[in-house]
Amino acid sequence: MITRYQGRLSGPLLDRIDLHVDVPRVEYDRLMSDEQAESSASVRQRVENARDHQRKRFEGRAGLYANADMGVSEIQQLCYLSPEAKQVLEISTKRMQLSARSYHRVIKLSRTIADLEDSRRIEVNHVAESLQYRPRQQAN
Repeated sequence: MITRYQGRLSGPLLDRIDLHVDVPRVEYDRLMSDEQAESSASVRQRVENARDHQRKRFEGRAGLYANADMGVSEIQQLCYLSPEAKQVLEISTKRMQLSARSYHRVIKLSRTIADLEDSRRIEVNHVAESLQYRPRQQAN
């Protein structure tokens, strides 16, 4: 039923959604385990730090408050990718047939992931994670 519903959504509409996340059901045994997840306070601190990075990055740039607000020129000026990250992004863009919009959204999301990890540069793992959030192509 979900697949049928998703099939009704157009590619251009899906292309405008930055994060596509499948949330699997958590098994009972895992719910009852002693395994500790990252605390909400820890996550909050990482998000606040990332927002601080973005505030500093966009200081003096009217209308820019978050990575998602960047246009192409700001992406080119402010998003530094390691050579390896550039290579992964290039290969993935070709293999996944990313549109220009998707390509730029991947870079902006990679920048946000890097901010959450307190990284000045976008690395391969940031690009790889952001690509995981792209919609899966449905077989016809």
